[in-house]
Amino acid sequence: MIRLPRLSAPMVRSAGTLTAATILLFALIIAVVGGLNTRRAVNSSFAEQSAIGTAQLALEHMLRIQLDEQNYIRAYVITKDPSDIDSYRVTASTFGAAHAELERVLEQEHLTDALAALRGYDSAHERWQSQVAEPLLNRPQLDAATLEIVSKNLVGIESDAAHFIEARMELKNREVLDATQGRINETIFQGIAALIIFGFLSILFFGWRSRLNAALESERVTTQTLQRAFRSEHVPLPNCEIGSAYGAANAEFAVGGDVFDVHRLSDRLGLILIADVSGKGVDAAVLTAFIKFTIRGIALRRRDPGFILQEFNRAFRSTVDNPNIFVSMFVGILDTWSMRLDYASGGHEIAFVRRAASVEQLAVTGPILGVMEEPFEARTVYLEHGDTIVLSTDGLTESRDAKGVLLEASGAMEWIRSAPEAPTELARSLIERARARTRATMRDDCAVLAIRIARPSEIEAPQPSPQVQTHV
Repeated sequence: MIRLPRLSAPMVRSAGTLTAATILLFALIIAVVGGLNTRRAVNSSFAEQSAIGTAQLALEHMLRIQLDEQNYIRAYVITKDPSDIDSYRVTASTFGAAHAELERVLEQEHLTDALAALRGYDSAHERWQSQVAEPLLNRPQLDAATLEIVSKNLVGIESDAAHFIEARMELKNREVLDATQGRINETIFQGIAALIIFGFLSILFFGWRSRLNAALESERVTTQTLQRAFRSEHVPLPNCEIGSAYGAANAEFAVGGDVFDVHRLSDRLGLILIADVSGKGVDAAVLTAFIKFTIRGIALRRRDPGFILQEFNRAFRSTVDNPNIFVSMFVGILDTWSMRLDYASGGHEIAFVRRAASVEQLAVTGPILGVMEEPFEARTVYLEHGDTIVLSTDGLTESRDAKGVLLEASGAMEWIRSAPEAPTELARSLIERARARTRATMRDDCAVLAIRIARPSEIEAPQPSPQVQTHV
């Protein structure tokens, strides 16, 4: 039994491409996440440092206000100038805004001990205003020396609280810097670890890719060897001009699932074969070789196309152990003297005869091979000088235009009608038009075989009017 591997080279290539894409995506995600984390850490640190800087400025402002208040009180006690009272009042009114800004930042940064010190500062400042400033403003003749002692004690309390708050904010600033540096280092270490993992995966991938390329190269060499050994071919037939062309959908494979053959059975009889196998690559090459030589062997025993397909169908079903593999096939026996073509078609619709004024499609006479065992009907066509047999695989009729519309048999017949007369040029023109229709992206291989009746036979033979006869 012929066992065909289930994993094809294109599938392996797709898996390799997916793996490479996954590794690259992983590296991209790591880079993006690392960058975002670093940016978030820097932004957070900048915001906290900015807030602490704002609080430090507010504290300095409060201390300047306190100093200005003391100076204006002293000046008023000495000079008794009322303008000093006004200056004192204006300066004291700005204390609340600076105090509120400092308090907001301390609460935002959760510096509870600094907040407690700020409460002590507030208490000392309020006592200085009520016990020193207001009495002197109301009665400057009071004992200034005694009040100065009280003022120094209260100002000392304020200074101690301010120094504690300043030290606490400086400590918080260092903590923020250390935490930010730690987050940056963590991000860098994570990135390095990710790059190491990425590099390791890349090494594994490229090692696997090298082994895959070696395997594919071995398959390519095997395929080329099979192509040289089993390539589709044709031999000269009397009174006939023969041309062929092959268009591969995948340039990486030298052979595919399409095969044609023209083989001389005698001095006047020629075997004509075209078949389309569901598969590509090495497996298809093996099957096409099996098809060609099996058909030749059966045709040498009995030259009945219906019998040939029936015998091949039995052999194929008992040999190929894969229910997903099937074959469409056209087999003809051409008498090159009488120009009589006996043929049988197993699900192969792309078979035509171009006459002087028309193109007719040869009917299918049985099911696709490899599916069921049924008899195959044979039919007869009589040809005349200038008639051309045109056989193709479904890569021609299934070619799609830009809108996805199939060419189908009717379109193929139009192409054949306007194709060059010479068989070789006819076959090539069909392949070129199929490629142009699909914008060089053919989905399936396409083989074309053309046989033109070049001149009438010199041997007398009955020449009925062109018609199709049926026999089993």
